[in-house]
Amino acid sequence: MTLSSLDVSFLTWNIYRGADISPLIVPTPAAVTQVFRQFLATNFPVRAKAIAREIASKKPDLIGLQEAEKWVLEIPNFPIVTYDLIEILLDALREIGLHYEVAALNNNTNVQGLKDSNGNMISIFDRDAILIRKERRLNVINSQASNFTTNFNGFLRGWSFVDVKVDGHVFRMITTHLEPLNPPTREAQALELINGPANTDLPVIITGDLNSPPNTPPYNILIDAGFRDVWRKVGEGSGVTCCQGFDLLNAVSSLIIRIDYILFKNGWKPIEAELVGESQRDRTRTGLWPSDHAGVFASLHLEDHHDHHHDESSDESSDESSS
Repeated sequence: MTLSSLDVSFLTWNIYRGADISPLIVPTPAAVTQVFRQFLATNFPVRAKAIAREIASKKPDLIGLQEAEKWVLEIPNFPIVTYDLIEILLDALREIGLHYEVAALNNNTNVQGLKDSNGNMISIFDRDAILIRKERRLNVINSQASNFTTNFNGFLRGWSFVDVKVDGHVFRMITTHLEPLNPPTREAQALELINGPANTDLPVIITGDLNSPPNTPPYNILIDAGFRDVWRKVGEGSGVTCCQGFDLLNAVSSLIIRIDYILFKNGWKPIEAELVGESQRDRTRTGLWPSDHAGVFASLHLEDHHDHHHDESSDESSDESSS
């Protein structure tokens, strides 16, 4: 397959913050210790190498990351210990000769200064990010990040986007992570995307963990606004992306629902879509899954504006028959 300069590839991956944080609803020192120990046990520095290998197998031009946390451990009379999942992943990519940089970052909820049972303090910063591959020399001409106005139980979530110029054409890529626990909040956030960053005439891509299987309200809100699901177009198989066990050691994959997506609108032609990080061979040497989610990779062709309008109308009819 010959690559055109207008073929652009994307990866979306919830890389997993490394622990079940639900015990922190009541953050007792014992709960804080339990959560941080699970984070250490799911060993992000080791997982980052497995994630980097999967990225290297596809070399996506742009990557949407969810749960790209920063964990901070403060031990009295000792330098602060920081686990920045983005920096650790960028380092792992550099080690194998791939150069990505952060093109956009949204800062969501952070919980600071939690006391553990060892006399230390733990802080957790939730972030999502867009990475761009330097080798491709894509030109980011605009970037923006924001939190949703509708959030659940004070847990701030958000979105970020970049406008990218390639060969005289500009497109927008958005990444987001919608609320997992509360359906009305999730729907409100989907509407905020449609009325906010996705409200553009530019060719646009949404990548993210939407926490919504196909044909549920948040998914339908996006589809009804004209977005198409790249997996439905060119993916093979069920495309399930969620979820492995919290400790990432379940013997057999427990991915059973599809909630991670690459959606497109305005002048894209999908070429291929595949999952990454979902098979036994993708695990770390210590047996951990790379993440509790599989990643979704897709490449699409950016059509010249003058020729995409008639394509889309003919495409609609075929879309209806396939869904």
